[in-house]
Amino acid sequence: MSLKKAYLLIIAILLIDQISKIYIKTHFFIGESIKVMGLEWFQIHFIENEGMAWGAEIPGEHGKLILTLFRIVAVGGIAWWLWDSVEKKASSYLIVAIALIFTGALGNIIDSVFYGVIFNDSYQQLAVMFSEEPYGTWFHGQVVDMFYFPIIKDFPMPEWVPFIGGRPFTFFNAIFNVADVAISSGVGILIVFNKKAFHKGDA
Repeated sequence: MSLKKAYLLIIAILLIDQISKIYIKTHFFIGESIKVMGLEWFQIHFIENEGMAWGAEIPGEHGKLILTLFRIVAVGGIAWWLWDSVEKKASSYLIVAIALIFTGALGNIIDSVFYGVIFNDSYQQLAVMFSEEPYGTWFHGQVVDMFYFPIIKDFPMPEWVPFIGGRPFTFFNAIFNVADVAISSGVGILIVFNKKAFHKGDA
């Protein structure tokens, strides 16, 4: 797979990611949700987070800045891995996987770096793009998530079930975005097609 094709894939997914985030940010307020086609298990639910998996945060005054800078360095490493893999004519499986992971990480970094100074906040209001009263500063933006698939919601777990017994259980309760899907898909390709991904030559 050529570097040009990898770039086209990256640009296409990045545009979808950012367009969807900007739409959600300017048409929903925090916590607002709608059921897609009336389905209980497919919802658009707008939340924002620091950008770590499952909404985790790095504690401390500079935790967000550290996270963003670390992810920028990591994306630089992934970009080099992509270029090196193309130069070495690695498998298309590997190149696509790296491109997906790179795009997803870059998509969420854009939120972290720019959204804090581009938008005002979304609490009980629709955010305005290029607002005169931004909600944050450079490198301190929140990542926009919106896809929610509560396939099983508030199922009463029996008391004898370890850790979650006696409490309502929801599967799948993660809320994510297009960038997250790209990262997960890239990692999935590396796991499922491991032998093909790390086999030299076009596959």
